[in-house]
Amino acid sequence: MKKIGVLTSGGDSPGMNAAIRAVVRAGLYFDLEVVGVYKGYHGLIHDQIGPLTSAHVSNLVQRGGTILKSARSAEFKTPEGRKKAHENLKKHQIDALVTIGGDGTFTGADLLSKEFDFPVIGIPGTIDNDLYGTDYTIGYDTAVNTVVNAVDKIRDTAGSHDRLFIVEVMGRDAGFIALRSGIGAGAEKILVPEAPTNIEKILQKLEKDMRQEDKAGIIIVAEGDEYGGAMGISKIVKEHFPDYDTRVTILGHLQRGGAPSAFDRVLASGLGYQAVKGLMDGKKSVMVGSINRKIVFTPLKKAIKYHSSINKELLKIAEILGGG
Repeated sequence: MKKIGVLTSGGDSPGMNAAIRAVVRAGLYFDLEVVGVYKGYHGLIHDQIGPLTSAHVSNLVQRGGTILKSARSAEFKTPEGRKKAHENLKKHQIDALVTIGGDGTFTGADLLSKEFDFPVIGIPGTIDNDLYGTDYTIGYDTAVNTVVNAVDKIRDTAGSHDRLFIVEVMGRDAGFIALRSGIGAGAEKILVPEAPTNIEKILQKLEKDMRQEDKAGIIIVAEGDEYGGAMGISKIVKEHFPDYDTRVTILGHLQRGGAPSAFDRVLASGLGYQAVKGLMDGKKSVMVGSINRKIVFTPLKKAIKYHSSINKELLKIAEILGGG
């Protein structure tokens, strides 16, 4: 093995740049040439490939986003598109590929690896933290802290005006961000896709709070909640309590940006190094992750097929500490 490539694909997450930096510098340490593929699989198909040196990744570990950029690629989902991508890998004499991303990224990586017997290792980079085979994905910790910081500020105005704020966070299929940030921010209610939303219980609590003249509060809702996210919950609350001063805040893509936390920087650095080391050891079509602080390699197919389960005990803790 003489040359490896690295790309980022799918939604960006804080810490991706730290992972790129680790892949480049670990590769150089092992006397490998490293190239970057720009704009994910789209760039791999359209030959947007260039060298990466130590200087290219200097002063990078603290930056959010991805210097390699990211893009969706419908063409890569076709056999013809993947064939073009493989031809470009051969053209540049790239011997292996490191892909940083989530489900979609790994689905493409697994197909490329299997169809052309090409070594690919995935690094989990997604704020959703829903990938099987790792305790934490790169960007999750930063996203949670971003939400907590935002909710802390919202709570100030909620208390000043006796307002109920319904805050929507990312998570179409997974409530990891909502659950952990909700506990961290002291939310009165946390609604996630993995658990049924007991709307009657929420309304009963709001009625009780109203009687006690305690109208200020925070409800954290994952966007994939069964009632349609924050807007859906807000509509129901306003129908039952028209006198409640209810406001909606949708944090949206704010959660993907910003400087990565120290935790994400260290995680990304370690996984980037281990990905290169794994390639040197002959591993392919696997995702590198960390479970119980130990490095593990999970087949990409398994990482895609299964999803991490939400912590049921944390759900119970959130219910109790939120006041029932």
